[in-house]
Amino acid sequence: MNELQKKILALKKERDCLILAHYYQPLGVQDIADAVGDSFALAKRAQSASQRGIIMCGVRFMAESAKILNPGKTVWLPAEDAGCPMADTIVPADVLALKKQYPEAAVVCYVNSTAAVKAVSDVCCTSSSAEAVVRSLPNRQILFVPDKNLGAYIAKQLPDKEVILYDGCCPIHDGVSLQQAEAAKRAHPEAKLLVHPECRKEVVALADYVGSTAGILETARKDPAGSFIIGTENGVTDILVRELPLSHIYALKPDFICPDMKKTTLEDVLACFEGRRTPIELPQAELDGARKSLERMIAVQ
Repeated sequence: MNELQKKILALKKERDCLILAHYYQPLGVQDIADAVGDSFALAKRAQSASQRGIIMCGVRFMAESAKILNPGKTVWLPAEDAGCPMADTIVPADVLALKKQYPEAAVVCYVNSTAAVKAVSDVCCTSSSAEAVVRSLPNRQILFVPDKNLGAYIAKQLPDKEVILYDGCCPIHDGVSLQQAEAAKRAHPEAKLLVHPECRKEVVALADYVGSTAGILETARKDPAGSFIIGTENGVTDILVRELPLSHIYALKPDFICPDMKKTTLEDVLACFEGRRTPIELPQAELDGARKSLERMIAVQ
């Protein structure tokens, strides 16, 4: 552990702050976090936080979610320009137009979305909770926003539901082609392909396992001498390479990187303690509406 990491850990204790980091964050940032997880795990951890402050090492929608679920806390996003291209594909007016077109449908909003979009949705979900959330709803019609790939995967798992898809996606996961996935399997025929459901349906169909980042990690950890091709952001590959030295871990492609997730540096985290970052603030209407959607998600077991 370097001196900057030690300084941050001392300040974290002194200032009574909780540091959370997503699996896609740089390893050095993960190493100073109190909890590292996927969006679902981080949302639950933020909701139960007892510390005065929360530093969310991730992208903006994650910091917004932490503020929504624990509005009495001060929440910082270290890399203030870390956004989410998928979240930018949809605005509240799009959701309201769909609700008018399909009045009997429930709106399930992927957590990779703005607080304003969450506020006009019925319930949120993450990749690890999406199937359970959709299954729990009495509505036959489901408006799934904004990720068409995750929505299509859930529709296949739940054929009794009519899942209406919005044309949004994660450009990082959607950017993986079938040809790239096939090439990875040819290069490593002994390896199991583990992919995130944000990938295209033809890539998902090729996989040996489909699941959230947490699910991909858990699957690989169960076989510490196994061989795996990791079909999600390279942060997960980095974790597994470090954790499982006896395993054979391969990235599906070398540039499987979310630039926004990689923006956070240790200097950015330090800046939160030194007053060089502005705490997350949201309009009351967004806080109230989005909290209902997120709390409904967390309540689904």
